[in-house]
Amino acid sequence: MRKFFGPYKDLPSSIYVIFFARMVNSAGHFVMPFMVMFLSDKLNLSTEKTGYFMMLAALAYVPGSFIGGKLADHLGRKTIFILFQSLAALSFIPCAFLGNSAVIPWLLILSSLFGGAASPANGAMVADLTNSSNRKPAYSLLYLGHNLGFAVGPMAAGFLYNNHLPWIFIGDALTTFLSLALVMQFIPETIPDEEKIEEIRDHLEINERAEGGSLLSAMIKRPVLMTFLFCIMLYSFVYVQHIFTLPMQLRQFFGEDLGPKYYGFIMATNALTVVIFTTLVTKLTLKLKPIFCVGLGGLFYAAGFGMLSNINHLYLFLFSTFIWTLGEILVGTNAMAYVANNTPVTHRGRFNAIVPMIAEAGHALGPLWTGKYLMKHSILSVWQLTLYCASVVALLLFVLHYVENTRVQIATREEAQK
Repeated sequence: MRKFFGPYKDLPSSIYVIFFARMVNSAGHFVMPFMVMFLSDKLNLSTEKTGYFMMLAALAYVPGSFIGGKLADHLGRKTIFILFQSLAALSFIPCAFLGNSAVIPWLLILSSLFGGAASPANGAMVADLTNSSNRKPAYSLLYLGHNLGFAVGPMAAGFLYNNHLPWIFIGDALTTFLSLALVMQFIPETIPDEEKIEEIRDHLEINERAEGGSLLSAMIKRPVLMTFLFCIMLYSFVYVQHIFTLPMQLRQFFGEDLGPKYYGFIMATNALTVVIFTTLVTKLTLKLKPIFCVGLGGLFYAAGFGMLSNINHLYLFLFSTFIWTLGEILVGTNAMAYVANNTPVTHRGRFNAIVPMIAEAGHALGPLWTGKYLMKHSILSVWQLTLYCASVVALLLFVLHYVENTRVQIATREEAQK
């Protein structure tokens, strides 16, 4: 067991606190996985209107993320994270008492705005607490913690959905506050001052060293990273289909009663696969570069989502979930490690803001485009599109990996000749 969990044994104690906080928060992550069903079933919105509100919720994340990232680089990671995550949780509480009010979608959009503002501070905090040598296992452990909680949350929400709907909103808020209590008690402020930045300068990778100037100037100097983020945006278009198209497909195949419960089983399968296989996948790919692992994840996306166009039995849906979840593990445990390894220490909050902003573009436009597409096409044809998209993005990432390796080899030879 020590050998199996070896990648996590030397991580800072603060990372373990964040691990438990994320696990608790995810155990109460009830609302967003069932947002599509709630809007269409409880509020009787059309497919196009449901896609519209899903798009607004995702788009609201963008300005929130930008504001939160800027504040995290100037006011501190911990303060900004606790403030906005608390506001996001408070936005859920009125929803429990409003019945089928048309106000609820707007409160969910407001919660997404606040959640977007909290996310960059959280990401910058993790980057502050780690370095290039331990980031892959750190992000892997945190990803595992999220899904340990998520293994329970959606399944519980699936049973609460029909008969105890208000508790979906209340439970989400309460577990968020509990996770914040852990951060408040055990995590110090992590933003480095000028003296600390100078002290650690020689221990940072070249792309992590402090820089002056704006976010835009720092990004322009990193063209490979920008292309990488574009690929992540396309991946998010593919991945968002599991919370938009998949619930509709299950309701169409299995009916109004079984559809939500089966979706809960699928989401639990997704989380359990992460729980069981994240450590193994991390161990097997520990020596591979993050960008290559993210490309490999796209191949699993292509296979897992692509097969949904030709199945109609629950056990095949569960097998499909297992396949695309392996892709999720590879992408989820490596994408942010790659970004952190290429982010200047002075811009971590803002870079952790721009990454979700770019990714959320695919997440936001996915439901809108898919909703319009479904007005004239079948649900099954959506999965063929995901197959082609994920395959092309994976190929592009492998090309970027080759380009990056070539640049490193050239730089190494030039340095050796000096």
